Amino acid sequence: MASKCNLSALFPIQSQLDSALDNATNQQEKENLVYQYLRKLDDNDDLRIPDFDEGLEWLNTEGPLSFTRELAGKVVVLDFFTYCCINCIHILPDLHQLEKKHSVKDGLVIVGVHSAKFPNEKVLQNVRSAVLRYNITHPVVNDGDARLWHELEVTCWPTLVLIGPRGNLLFSLVGEGHRERLALFTNTSLRHYRDKVLLSDHLVGTKLYRDSLPPSLLSFPGKVAVDSSRKRLAIADTGHHRVLVVSSIGLVLYSIGGPESGRKDGNLDEATFCSPQGIVIKGDTVFVADTENHLIRKIDLLEGQVSTLAGVGLQGTDMEGGAMGPQQPISSPWDVALGTAGKSREDNMLWVAMAGTHQIWALFLENGKLPKRSESKAGTCVRFAGSGNEENRNNAYPQKAGFAQPSGLAPAPEEPWGCLYVADSESSTVRSLALKDGAVKLLVGGERDPLNLFAFGDVDGKGVDAKLQHPLGVAWAPDQGLLYVADSYNHKIKVVDPKTRQCLVVAGTGEAGDVLGPGLTESSFNEPGGLCVGEGGRVLYVADTNNHHIKVLDLDTKTVSLFPISVEDAVDSAPTKSSGPCKVPKLPKSASRVKMPPLAVSPGQTVNLELVLSLPEGTKLTEDAPSFWTLSAEGNEWLLGNQVVTGDITNLSQPLSIPAILPAVLKATEASPSLTLSVWVYCCLAGGGACMMKAASFTQPLQIGSTPRNGSVTVTLAHAF
Repeated sequence: MASKCNLSALFPIQSQLDSALDNATNQQEKENLVYQYLRKLDDNDDLRIPDFDEGLEWLNTEGPLSFTRELAGKVVVLDFFTYCCINCIHILPDLHQLEKKHSVKDGLVIVGVHSAKFPNEKVLQNVRSAVLRYNITHPVVNDGDARLWHELEVTCWPTLVLIGPRGNLLFSLVGEGHRERLALFTNTSLRHYRDKVLLSDHLVGTKLYRDSLPPSLLSFPGKVAVDSSRKRLAIADTGHHRVLVVSSIGLVLYSIGGPESGRKDGNLDEATFCSPQGIVIKGDTVFVADTENHLIRKIDLLEGQVSTLAGVGLQGTDMEGGAMGPQQPISSPWDVALGTAGKSREDNMLWVAMAGTHQIWALFLENGKLPKRSESKAGTCVRFAGSGNEENRNNAYPQKAGFAQPSGLAPAPEEPWGCLYVADSESSTVRSLALKDGAVKLLVGGERDPLNLFAFGDVDGKGVDAKLQHPLGVAWAPDQGLLYVADSYNHKIKVVDPKTRQCLVVAGTGEAGDVLGPGLTESSFNEPGGLCVGEGGRVLYVADTNNHHIKVLDLDTKTVSLFPISVEDAVDSAPTKSSGPCKVPKLPKSASRVKMPPLAVSPGQTVNLELVLSLPEGTKLTEDAPSFWTLSAEGNEWLLGNQVVTGDITNLSQPLSIPAILPAVLKATEASPSLTLSVWVYCCLAGGGACMMKAASFTQPLQIGSTPRNGSVTVTLAHAF
């Protein structure tokens, strides 16, 4: 083989073509330039590349591929990538577009050459998970030692290399943002070699790993958030392109989006997402980082609507911002967090970890002001910190600091902290961003050289001596003054004391796995991507991404358990398109069922259900058990706006008031509509010992008049267990 078989031999030739293409004025001129270039390369036998090493692990194929066998007679696009890299993720839509236009039979084969940055990324099972997560269906080779990378002298991720039907180098494209030129090179090459009768229409045996997997309720959940006041969780079910809102016992209350990806606002049952990651819930509002749609979305559970707050639906390159949200292009938002800017009302803005531009942005929900900036109007989306250079650079001036794919946010607004903590994944650090002046400082991980993004490891320690590996999530526990970290590629949960900057492992073995206990450090995780703090800092909810679970870490008992997620008739089944929330759980056969006399009401009125429950003598509510109620209208879901309303029962010393607002416009129905209030109550003997669960339901028929009215009607629902 000739010695000149790497990219350094190609660059001098292709640079002349690139320069000519930059000056070309129309498409035909560009195609002619590429044809001339290809004819010149056809006479050069020094550009044959080495074949793949034997013994490499392949995915999505029936066996290993070779340039002298399966790939002979094909135009091949080699995608040198590493699955942690946001820039590599950005070019996947370009490759998907090529695959839709040109089939293997047409002569095009795309091969992903996974060349790992982190040690964790060399493991085949982890690469396989990434292939599934990013819906990669073309062949992928796990070149863990980066042999072909070094042979071809590839220098950065991503790099695309086009290979001709004789295994000869044609073109190279470094970085992202080359969709048009990639299409030009590929289309012209296919026509050129088809005219020369050098293409073969043989198929390349494929075997998609995803086709052998059983369905699961969650698929690669990226983030999880808690609303402690309502005792609800919001889950970014990333692989299913949907958002779940669940009760404290895991009952799915709302399922929005999925199972296919999309980009649509509107009612809960028609809205769609594309690989949502970051999520925050407060009351009846959920904010979502709709990552691969490059959008920030808002879910209004009360109104039953999904809307877009920022982004245009295409990847942006703007690193300054300042436009109103729906007109402001953004790039791969990975996490969101509520915050306060200026002296305005609390939670008047949304912090955004903009992984695609390596920055932290602010989206104003109300008028507000960033440090040392002028007033911004509600809806404005603007850069707060980060130069846009991919660096581990700390600086007193926020615009001069550098981040490297920030992926997790945790506000700690209380003094003396007054900052936003950032999981900066590609620098393997956790950083702090001061809310008063925007100063960026290192908390733990990395090293002092801002250009070294390879200072990773798994070491407990203080400040820069501690080592992490691609952390994706952080969560603040204000009562304890502690920061928890999802050290994703070390498969661990760690804790940092900001006062001492000491970082210690909390849970995880350091090996990818799915084992529960017996203790925290005997339990295993697989690339946990997010976490949140609940129960006043006593509990951590962890999105155990590659295990497709939400796990619960009880820091008091030092145990790990699965968070149970239940959907009637849908457990362990693939997701279906949901009309908003799901049905209520079934009552046990022992439950008391009370049917109330018909109640006369009018459209637009509020029906106040006053719930009065009495426990058996000598018992009390079990404090740690999730007693709750649900309100439904089975068969007439329109009465409640297609919602299943639910809430917790924490005190029976006084009536619990549950309002149901009737629609002002009625639907025609043959049956008499009814509201059903179901209750599940957990109680124990006051002196300790036996505990039990009691359940009951109340069915309230409604006689709805024809004339809309305001006001309310109250009915008392009483039962003694």
